[in-house]
Amino acid sequence: MAQFIITYFGGNKPITPEESKQHFAEYQAWLAELGDAVVSPANPFKDTHTIHSDGTVAAGSSTIMSGYTLLEAETIEDALDMAKQCPFLDINGTLEVSELVKMDI
Repeated sequence: MAQFIITYFGGNKPITPEESKQHFAEYQAWLAELGDAVVSPANPFKDTHTIHSDGTVAAGSSTIMSGYTLLEAETIEDALDMAKQCPFLDINGTLEVSELVKMDI
């Protein structure tokens, strides 16, 4: 079975603690629905720094990527179907789904 990474971009942060709890509960329910397909669920990013080609370092991200989920699926279409149900889309977030390439190093 192939592995796919769902990366999270943007999204509106919940305004109240209640909204945050509600969104997190929806996210947990989505993950539970995916069951064994989930390899590594919630992986948020924190304290991101960007290293530029000239070697300079800047605090912050050059994108609005905020985390990822790793899952297994038979095909990219199956992975896309799983991702389409993610509640991150309900808060105006964007998802990218990519198949991971296994390299022999």
